[in-house]
Amino acid sequence: MTSSTVGESSTKTASKLNLSKLLIEGRAFLALALIIIIFSALSPNFLTVNNLLIMSSHVAIFALLSLGQLMVVLTGGIDLSVGSILGFTGVIAGFLLRGVPISMFGLTLYPSVPVAVLIAVVLGGVLGLVNGYLVAKFKVAPFVATLGMLYVVRGIALLMTNGRTINDIQGDPALGNTGINWLGFNRILGIPAGVIIMAVIALVLAVILGRTTFGRWLYATGGNERAAHLSGVPVKSVTVWVYVISGLCSAVAGVILASTLTSASPTAGNTYELTAIAGVVIGGAALSGGRGNVRGTLLGAFVIGFLSDGLVLVGVSAYWQTVFIGAVIVVAVLLNSLQYGRPRRRVKMSAGAGTDASAGSPGETKDPAAAAPSTASPSATNDPSTGTDAGSRETDQT
Repeated sequence: MTSSTVGESSTKTASKLNLSKLLIEGRAFLALALIIIIFSALSPNFLTVNNLLIMSSHVAIFALLSLGQLMVVLTGGIDLSVGSILGFTGVIAGFLLRGVPISMFGLTLYPSVPVAVLIAVVLGGVLGLVNGYLVAKFKVAPFVATLGMLYVVRGIALLMTNGRTINDIQGDPALGNTGINWLGFNRILGIPAGVIIMAVIALVLAVILGRTTFGRWLYATGGNERAAHLSGVPVKSVTVWVYVISGLCSAVAGVILASTLTSASPTAGNTYELTAIAGVVIGGAALSGGRGNVRGTLLGAFVIGFLSDGLVLVGVSAYWQTVFIGAVIVVAVLLNSLQYGRPRRRVKMSAGAGTDASAGSPGETKDPAAAAPSTASPSATNDPSTGTDAGSRETDQT
C-alpha cells in the first residue's frame, strides 16, 4: 500500500469521524427539525404561526423546569422536587389571591397580584435553599434529599387545599387583585408573556454560565468536586445556590401555569421532574456533571414539547405518547454515552495483594499505572460527581 493510499484512507476516516461527531453533538437540533418536518407533513395546522406560539407557551413551562434542573445537573446533582414546587407555588399564589382570612381581626386580606407572585417565587427559592443545605451542608444524597422534598411539598399543597383545585383565581377589580391571567394569556408584540419570561431567564443563565466566575466555579464543581475544592472554589456555596436557582425557576413556572389555567391544583406538575430531566439529557448535558449548556437544554425542552403537542394534534393515543417520549429519552441517553464515553474504573487492590493484582486474571490487560499507585498524587481520589478516576488521570498524565 502506497503512502498516498494510506493518506486518502486516513482522510476518509477522519471525515467520517467528524461527521459522526457533528451528528451526535447536534442531535437535539436535528431531532427538533425532524419533528417539525414529520408533523408538518401529517397535519397542515402544525406549522401555522398561531399553533407554534401556542406550543411555545406550553414549552415555556418545561423549559423553565429544565433550565433550573440544568444548573443542578452541572454540579453532578439532581432535583426531583421541581414538579412539586411548581404545584405548591401555584397553590400559594391562588390561595393568596382568593383571600387570606385573619380571624383574630375579623378581616380578609387580598394581596395584589405582584405581591402574591413575589411571595410564591420567594417561597420556591426558600424550598430550593433547604434542598441545597441538605445536600451541601448535611451531605444528604441529592436523590434522597429532593425526593423527600417532593413528598413534603406535595403533601403541604394537598393539606392547604384539602386535595381540591383552587378555581377562579382571576381576582376581583373591586379588591384590586386582578391581573394574574396576564402571565398566561397576554402577548407582547404577538409573543406570549410566558415565552418572553422563559427567554429572559435563559439569557440570564447563559450569561451566568458563560461569562461569570460563578459559572466557572459551577463547571469546575461538576467536573471534579475535590479538585475544585483544592483550587479554592467554594463548592458548598455553589451547590446551595444552584438548588436555589432551580427552586426559583420552578416557582416561576408554577405561577405561569396557574395563570394559564386560571386555577391552582395541588397535583399540578406531577411527573414534571422527569420531563425536566429529559429536557436536560436530550440537550446533551451529562448527568455526571460538568457538561451542558443553556442552548442545548432549550432545544431539549422544545423537542419534548413539540413532540407531545404534535402527537396530540395528529390524534395519537396518550398511551403511545408516553411510549414515544420514553423512546426519545432512551436514545438521548445512549447518544450521551457515545459522546462522553464510559468512565474508567480503577482496580482496587488490598495492601498485600500487589503482586497478584498486577498479574491480572486471564484475558485481562495489565495496566502499569495500576501497579504503581505511588506515582499518583495523594489527593487523587475517585470523584463521585464525574464518575471518573482522578488518580488514573494523574497517572496517565505522568
